[in-house]
Amino acid sequence: MGDPVLIGIRFALYADLMLVAGLAAFPLYALTRSERLGPQPMAAIWRAERWLCAAGLLLSALGMGVLAASMQGVGLLSLEFQPFWDLVRETDVGWGWIYRSAAHLLALAAAIWMTRWPTTAAAIVAAAGSVAVATLVWSGHAGATEGTAGTVHRISDILHMIAAAVWVGAIGAFLLLISPQRIREIPGGLSITARSLEQFSLVGTICVLVIAATGLINSQLIVGVDNVGRSLGSPYGQLLLAKLALFALMLALAAANRWRLTPGLAAAIANADTESVDADPDRAIAAMRKSLVLEAAAALSILALVAWFGTLEPFPV
Repeated sequence: MGDPVLIGIRFALYADLMLVAGLAAFPLYALTRSERLGPQPMAAIWRAERWLCAAGLLLSALGMGVLAASMQGVGLLSLEFQPFWDLVRETDVGWGWIYRSAAHLLALAAAIWMTRWPTTAAAIVAAAGSVAVATLVWSGHAGATEGTAGTVHRISDILHMIAAAVWVGAIGAFLLLISPQRIREIPGGLSITARSLEQFSLVGTICVLVIAATGLINSQLIVGVDNVGRSLGSPYGQLLLAKLALFALMLALAAANRWRLTPGLAAAIANADTESVDADPDRAIAAMRKSLVLEAAAALSILALVAWFGTLEPFPV
């Protein structure tokens, strides 16, 4: 059923890398240039990015060490350097770790030193984070697929994970933006939130389409339409089914945000100076916050399932 420690590290690394890439991408499409230059709301994003990049470096190194120790049949503290270095130099997983570490260092440097040029820094962190996310492909089923099918599988999986990163990062950014201690501290915070939620609608739609299309491609390459029934008899198939159910829940929550809660927040802001029943921004923000927390919980559950079934065979053995 997989090594629980390795699965836990994979989950933490997936979540970390997707937030690094997605949080950095958020201000590029959701905030205006003047908002990116101001101390708010970018301060919270940069602070989160620094911690996430540092944590990602540690998680990536720990994951590689645990994998190498498992292959050597020893404990992590008994890991020998030469076999570890051979694993790094001679395998795709090892080279993926090298590229991921380099991308992490670049992202961390941009997050620390380039706050004077936030647009450039955000673009660098988003690009480096996307590269780091892409390296995870070689530690899953796509990395083991050979030939032309393997190339298609890896490209599809990279697009799948980057689209997911943009979505997950947007959820994280909105939760930072509308946190109770921050929403009133940001000048025009309510208006920025309402506008950025509206602007995310197109980006979110593209993410959903890419995730759905690449998910179908990946499933076909791993399982195949003719083998769905046999796969459902394995833990892999059952966990994949649970992932699809959680994805449907995320779609439902996103639809409610887009078509009900976002217009409701805009109406509350517009009517804030009246006695209209729709003139309660605090209530609208609380409803949005609750929905985003549920969406974040579903996203994290999906990442946990992916970290788990990525270590399993798709058919009963």
